[in-house]
Amino acid sequence: MRFRTVLFDLDGTLMDHLPAIHRSYSHTLPQLGLPAPTYQQVKRAIGGGLENAMLNFVPQARLDEALAIYRPFWDATMLSGAEPMPGALALLEHLNARGVTCAVFTNKHGPSARAVCAQLGLTPRLREVFGAKDTPWLKPDPAFTAHALKTLEADAATTCLVGDSPWDVQAAHNAGFPCFAVTTGTHTADELQAAGADAVYEDLATLGAAQFGTSAR
Repeated sequence: MRFRTVLFDLDGTLMDHLPAIHRSYSHTLPQLGLPAPTYQQVKRAIGGGLENAMLNFVPQARLDEALAIYRPFWDATMLSGAEPMPGALALLEHLNARGVTCAVFTNKHGPSARAVCAQLGLTPRLREVFGAKDTPWLKPDPAFTAHALKTLEADAATTCLVGDSPWDVQAAHNAGFPCFAVTTGTHTADELQAAGADAVYEDLATLGAAQFGTSAR
């Protein structure tokens, strides 16, 4: 196995949480006198952390007001509608069986990420879940990646990142290792290639076969 550590983004990569995210935005924005966003608008906004995503819909001056509505609703409803991406559990099991350290590395709120990973059965297959508010940093800050590698006792030379956004590509490259991207999340193959992804795949099954030697579908 070429890689000894694999960092996985969460939303759009290991799991589909978009229905719950869209539901929370649709709950929040009308209470501010703003139109409920479309599914595609929310899909395009997420990836850089909640605060950055919310600024696509509200002005900076109303950000705290929006978050005060969003967060309690999210906490109460986030586990409804979350699903692992096809092939996610199988890929993690394949890597675990070969002694590869797997961890979630996400800009999703850390406590939320850990709760949903537990709900979906991902937690036993992961060494750690690194998320927003766990540290002062978000992807693509190199300090966040350095923290993850130090905690995992991992070497950048034998690490890669699997994600679905330009933030993932930049985070990996800032740390000196490759990013393999899937188009199951927020960005198209063209966008991911333009961002510099080392390879782009339609889903985890094709990525796993190409990079980690999993069985073909």
